Amino acid sequence: MSAPRTRIPAAERREQILDVAADLFGSNGFTATTTDQVARAAGISQPYVIRVFGSKDELVRATVARAGDRVMAAFRAVVDEADGISGDELAHRLGEAYVDLIADRGLLRVLMQAFLAGADPAVGPTARHCFLKIAGFMRDAAGMSADQVVGFLAHGMLLNTLLGLDLPAATDSGTPDDTLAAWLVQCALGHKADLLLRQSP
Repeated sequence: MSAPRTRIPAAERREQILDVAADLFGSNGFTATTTDQVARAAGISQPYVIRVFGSKDELVRATVARAGDRVMAAFRAVVDEADGISGDELAHRLGEAYVDLIADRGLLRVLMQAFLAGADPAVGPTARHCFLKIAGFMRDAAGMSADQVVGFLAHGMLLNTLLGLDLPAATDSGTPDDTLAAWLVQCALGHKADLLLRQSP
């Protein structure tokens, strides 16, 4: 007689689906990824995915929103622990927290896919809200000046681009492009570069 199957709580199953969706959406894009692919990768049925989220669009929005929430949670933790630190030092700590997050290529790729899909009515409003929430947090909670907010966001987009191109993973073959990529990653990430240069895509 086989042992009874353990029933996974609905909230845990939902997170499992979102984890799988983030990997697939991030790697293949929102349009090319089907709910059936997500279901098979999660080891569940496609109707169950639809029952939990209602539609593919809702699954996409939930995946993007969760990625944005993870960024915001990391930033809030930095500000909460700042203990009077402000200005450039606080911006530096926030930047380091972001680098730690986007070392997770799944999170990074979902955010990049979302920003690219800004014109898509199913994705754009959620993507814009996530991005603007970060900008507002930097201005209001972190107390950054307009120039600091713009610089922070610009540097973040540079990091996204470097990692989205998998440049850190392609810096060990000795070609001129790889050497230049390693230099640029080092310039952009400073002492965090070693962490990301060791990561595989």
